[in-house]
Amino acid sequence: MIGVVIAMQSEAEILLSQMKISRSLTVSGKNVHVGKAYGKDIALCVCGVGKVNAALGTQLLVSKFDAEKILNFGVAGGLNANTQLGEVYQISGAVQFDFDLVQLNGTKIGTLNEYEENYLTLNHFKADFPKRKLGTADRFNDSTEDYKLLTEELNADIRDMEGGAIVQAAFAAELPVYALKAISDVAGSGSTTEQYLANKDKALLNLQAKLPLIFEEL
Repeated sequence: MIGVVIAMQSEAEILLSQMKISRSLTVSGKNVHVGKAYGKDIALCVCGVGKVNAALGTQLLVSKFDAEKILNFGVAGGLNANTQLGEVYQISGAVQFDFDLVQLNGTKIGTLNEYEENYLTLNHFKADFPKRKLGTADRFNDSTEDYKLLTEELNADIRDMEGGAIVQAAFAAELPVYALKAISDVAGSGSTTEQYLANKDKALLNLQAKLPLIFEEL
């Protein structure tokens, strides 16, 4: 069973529209759809926005639906010239840039207490998806401080609000984890909120076109 963790219903629809759903239910407040798509058994959880929701959704798929691998996809914000609006990137590593034990442990920003490095490395697709690094935090904003931290200290290419937590939960369950992000907005190109609203549908359509290739490998 492939466990798919998606933050928002609009993101989930690009896969749900291709699924033959055998059952839909609500577990611990999360909507879960079980069925088949592209010849694979899938349990898809619409987890909600944010890191806690993402971790809960991932653990739900592990403990209640026996997920053997975890996939996360959706729209996200680009941070530099290595990301283009609408393009789809696979995530090579993820860091939670709002996790800070620097003063206590002397570790790099984003280093979880049980790890030595701040970036957790994901499984990779063999398909020719360009790889980028992801920064995750529980905030959506145009903060210049966040941008400086992400680009100058962490060298992240993309930011979102769930991916890093999904990776952490998958690591705890000792499961392979994959993530792909389609770029809905790019920092430095005006309001990220306005860009997101204008571009998210096109980004999701581009991501949907990649789904057959994604599930062929999983």
